[in-house]
Amino acid sequence: MEITIEDFQKLEIKVGKVIEAERIEGTRLLKLKVDLGSETRQIVSGIAEYYTPDQILNKNVIVLTNLKPRIIRGFESQGMILAAGCKEDEQRGVKPVLLVPDGDAPQGTKVC
Repeated sequence: MEITIEDFQKLEIKVGKVIEAERIEGTRLLKLKVDLGSETRQIVSGIAEYYTPDQILNKNVIVLTNLKPRIIRGFESQGMILAAGCKEDEQRGVKPVLLVPDGDAPQGTKVC
């Protein structure tokens, strides 16, 4: 499916830094606190099979910030950590890889 540049411009994508990370017991989920510069968000991410809390703590990540919040396993998720490798890729044995900035972009920097 093709989208227009106007569609892409509706996405709010920013650099964030993971400042807290914990596994949600009995799930494949990590509960993260992400510093976005002007605010901190809680994000629930299905990456616990591939990343431990220690591996992701203090890591700069790319975050979709204007995704409608939703409750996942009783926890509110206020965005999405972006990664290369989706469900279809996992079926082929490709592990999700977090998208990270190349260099020192401050928290809250907009991806465009």
